[in-house]
Amino acid sequence: MSALLEVRNLSRSFGALTAVRDVTLSVQPGELVGLIGPNGAGKSTLYNLIAGALAPTSGEILFKGRRISGWKPYQVARAGIARTFQIPKPYRHLSVVENVVLSALLHDASVGAAHRSAATVLADVGLADYADAPVGVLTAGLLKRLEVARALALKPSLVLFDEIMAGLTPTEVKVMTGLVAGLPARGITVIWVEHVLYAIMSTAQRIMVLHRGELIADGPPETVSKDPAVIKAYLGEEMSVA
Repeated sequence: MSALLEVRNLSRSFGALTAVRDVTLSVQPGELVGLIGPNGAGKSTLYNLIAGALAPTSGEILFKGRRISGWKPYQVARAGIARTFQIPKPYRHLSVVENVVLSALLHDASVGAAHRSAATVLADVGLADYADAPVGVLTAGLLKRLEVARALALKPSLVLFDEIMAGLTPTEVKVMTGLVAGLPARGITVIWVEHVLYAIMSTAQRIMVLHRGELIADGPPETVSKDPAVIKAYLGEEMSVA
């Protein structure tokens, strides 16, 4: 099977600082891959490169066999890659459903079709009861759900989740984990940056670890959690993934 996403020898420098250094990885259709690492490891920069917010200094990115390195974010989104942000960025002057409709309009041919798509996505993420509410009334946890809904409304083949569990209660983490775990069965491949390790380690099929801009591990959670380099760079101690 051909890879859905391929990153080849990708680097990005900001002056003397190299935030991503010679990263090579691939993700197959239907995978749920975790991406972890300490703060400053280069995870957000890697996401920005894939999503088109930054152009690489060197290397290339292929999606469905097409070179997308240097594309604009809207071109990457149209191609089938969606992302969320650590800090939700909704349109605060719009209602919850209007925020999701704007995403759906990237592919839906009419406002009516976009509203139907938005209603389905809001039900999926547990926001149906808040559809007509102003964004300003949402709690931190509900804002995270809205961020996920906006990404899913783009009808992506690949979604890049960025710390969607941050600030959630244990109950909300359980609900969101269940939602993420079910996406591959719906044809949506997932790369997931997360610091809530028990959620990602128990859900992802594969874990990639970045440290100082370099990919230092890539494998099943039970293997990565015992890797001495990962323990030293990030985990601090071996962890159970049961």
